[in-house]
Amino acid sequence: MKPDFDPAGGSFKHCPAPAKLNLFLHVTGQRADGYHLLETAFQFIDHADSLDFRLRTDGDIVRVNDIPGVSAESDLVVRAARLLQSHTHSLHGVEITLDKKLPMGGGLGGGSSDAATTLIALNCLWDTNLSRQELMDLGVKLGADVPFFLFGQNAFAQGIGEKLTPLETPDRWYVVIEPGVSIPTQAIFSSKALTRNSPSIKVADFQCYPQGNWRNDLQSVAVQLFPEVLFALEWLSHYGNAKMTGSGSCVFCACESEDAADEILKNISGTPSNKLRNWNAWKCKSLKEHPLTHWIKS
Repeated sequence: MKPDFDPAGGSFKHCPAPAKLNLFLHVTGQRADGYHLLETAFQFIDHADSLDFRLRTDGDIVRVNDIPGVSAESDLVVRAARLLQSHTHSLHGVEITLDKKLPMGGGLGGGSSDAATTLIALNCLWDTNLSRQELMDLGVKLGADVPFFLFGQNAFAQGIGEKLTPLETPDRWYVVIEPGVSIPTQAIFSSKALTRNSPSIKVADFQCYPQGNWRNDLQSVAVQLFPEVLFALEWLSHYGNAKMTGSGSCVFCACESEDAADEILKNISGTPSNKLRNWNAWKCKSLKEHPLTHWIKS
C-alpha cells in the first residue's frame, strides 16, 4: 500500500515504518553519561509497521488501538507526537492507529521507526514544516536510532548512532528469524561481558568489502543470556554468514536470490523440531531509502 496524504480530509494513511538491519555493530567506547559509542552500518528492509493518522482540532493525542505490552503513555509514537507538538507549539492533535508487524525486542528498530514515521507524518499533517535536520535533532531525544530513520537512507553511523554518513549497499534478499524471545536492550548493554573497546574503522573499510565477516559485538552477550538466539544463529549459519541485528533477538543472513531465501524458509517450515516451532521467519529485500523520505523537507 502507498501512503495516502489527504490534507483536505485531515488524514495521512498507510505510512510505513520500515525495519533496519545492522550489517555490523562495534562498541568502541562508553561516554561518562553511560551511553555507549558505536559504529554500525544501517540497512533498510521492506518489512514494516504501518501507521494511520487523523487530525484532531482539540489538541489531544490519542492512540486508537491497543498494543499488547505497551501502554499509550510509554509508546514512542505518542511521545513523538507530543514532542513535536510541544516543540512547534502546534494547536493540533491527532488520532494514531498502529498496525504492529515488527517484533518488540527484536533489534529491528521497530519502536524507533514508528517514532520517526510519526514525526514525518505529523510534520506534514500539522504543517509544522521542520527540516530533516530539525526532525533528527528532535528524534535523538526519543532514542539513538530515531535519527537514522529520519536521515532517510542507508548509513554508516558513529557516536551513539546519531552521526550518520550515507552508505551505498548492494541490493540483497535476506532471511530474518525471530527466535521466539524478546531481548531487553538494557540487558545486553549492562553486561560486564560486553566488549567496549573495538577498534574504530572508517566508512571506506566497510564500503570496500560490505559482505566481509563483520561482527556484532552485542551478539556474544546475547547468546550467553538467550540460548534461543544461539540456536537460531547456528541453524541459519548453514546457509550463509548469519548474525544478529542490533541487541537482538532477530538473526539474519543475506541470500544470493529470492529463490535461495524461499528455500531457507521452506526448510524451516519442513523441519520437525520443537525448537523451530516458536520461530517467526520471513524473507525481505533491501531498500535504498526510507519510503517516506521524500515527504521531508531537506
